[in-house]
Amino acid sequence: MKLNVKAFALACGIVWGVAILLVTYWLLAFDASGTTIEKLGKVYLGYSYSWVGGLIGLIWGFVDGLIGGAIFAWLYNKLAKAPAEST
Repeated sequence: MKLNVKAFALACGIVWGVAILLVTYWLLAFDASGTTIEKLGKVYLGYSYSWVGGLIGLIWGFVDGLIGGAIFAWLYNKLAKAPAEST
């Protein structure tokens, strides 16, 4: 079975972007220290532990997930072998 690279990449991008947004907003809503999630600012340019930073994380997370998902699906399709048909 082959993966649809575009669909898989889009799904990964959406999931990763929304996950970063939700985690950031969740921690902000409950006044958590955010010391761990602040480290994303070293990877995602412009990200900060703030309400606006969550939106920037959403965009960067989408791009990151999109690229990572495309690479994963492409690599999976290259390495996966179709089962041999028996007659």
